[in-house]
Amino acid sequence: MSPESWAILVLIAYVLAGFAVVAWQSLQSPDGWKVWVIHAITRFFTTMMCRQRIMQKCPFPSVGNGLVIANHRSPVDPFLLCSASQEKLDGHCVRRLDFMTAREYVEMGGVVGLVCGIMGCIPVERDGKDMGPAKTALRRLKEGKLVGIFPEGRINMGEGLLPANTGIAWLALRSKAPVFPAFIHDAPYGTTMVNSFLKRTKSYVTYGDAIDLTDYYDLKPTPAILDEVTELLMTHLGALGGVKPTPRVRPERTNGVATNPQLATVGAE
Repeated sequence: MSPESWAILVLIAYVLAGFAVVAWQSLQSPDGWKVWVIHAITRFFTTMMCRQRIMQKCPFPSVGNGLVIANHRSPVDPFLLCSASQEKLDGHCVRRLDFMTAREYVEMGGVVGLVCGIMGCIPVERDGKDMGPAKTALRRLKEGKLVGIFPEGRINMGEGLLPANTGIAWLALRSKAPVFPAFIHDAPYGTTMVNSFLKRTKSYVTYGDAIDLTDYYDLKPTPAILDEVTELLMTHLGALGGVKPTPRVRPERTNGVATNPQLATVGAE
């Protein structure tokens, strides 16, 4: 056999081996090959456009539930969180992170709606009057899934952290799931959503260990307790980025009940 023929055979062998590795890794994803493919595309995008590097191993569990809270500076934030989360403390594992997302994106047609569907996004009404999304998130946590929330409720263009909604405390206490803070640094932001994805940055994510809330599990989730737990969670999140959360202003109450608790408005914009 000629050297040229040997070279072609070796090249074919390398290509087949590459396909085999990709197929094997995609089948290892506990949430299916489609999630793995989206993760691979996301990882390529954030590496090229955001120059994102994995700075540490991710503390999210490979098996079991978890509530992930993060700051929100850009429409690219969910991509940055997901693409750096596969290198976990107990090994390589690509898991789906079910984000609470504005309903118009989840129900949008085309690529956006398709990706939201595959990634299990939970649609959220912006007015926050529907408890359905919070209950859906709670159910998924009890099913052993990872749920992602941007507790600021919208993109924050100012300093520090915006006041968080007590929905994160409600979910954490009702589910008793471990809460993992993640601070996103230098995420790209443009004048439009499209511009945000076209802007080059140098972004990275700092992950924190699970926040211990066991002292609160046996307490009645009163408004005061929810405020206290929310402040605790946001303090841990802010510490990862060297910022302090903005204190919450407690909503007006009638007979001890909030007039608009807005438990559903804890998702991504």
